[in-house]
Amino acid sequence: MACVPDDVELPQGRFSGRLEFEQLIRLGFTKAAEQGWREIILCDGTFEDWPLGERAVAQSLQDWSASGRKLTILAKNYSAVVRKHARFVTWRQTWSHVVYCRSNAAVSSDDMPSALWSPGWVFQRVNLVHCTGFSGSEPGRRVALRERLDACLRQSSPAFAATTLGL
Repeated sequence: MACVPDDVELPQGRFSGRLEFEQLIRLGFTKAAEQGWREIILCDGTFEDWPLGERAVAQSLQDWSASGRKLTILAKNYSAVVRKHARFVTWRQTWSHVVYCRSNAAVSSDDMPSALWSPGWVFQRVNLVHCTGFSGSEPGRRVALRERLDACLRQSSPAFAATTLGL
């Protein structure tokens, strides 16, 4: 998918299947750029099946990047990101001053939320195998997900350095 039409709204309600899940990610990043979201939190055990390496996603993230923005990423580990999402890794290196990567070794990959949070809209995949979950902008949904993410972030540490310094 090259881009998302401007008139497409952010979905509300249940989603089902990998294609819908991937489309939510693309749409979320597109809307983040269009609407100037100040903060985004991404969380997943590995991000292996997220479309982070796609050209359209990289472009949306590039369009979103600006002063005063913050992207927090939380994963169990980042090996799949490095292996599968080269465009994202390159973008992360360029924009390391707005991207904060964290790892939580205390939570299993299966127990870590698979979600995108923003102040105005969220989605969460609740069944990783069948790729089902929900999305929406209801305050209760956003607050509950933020509290769960904050609990995981409190137990996390910095990870996935943008650059590796050698001697």
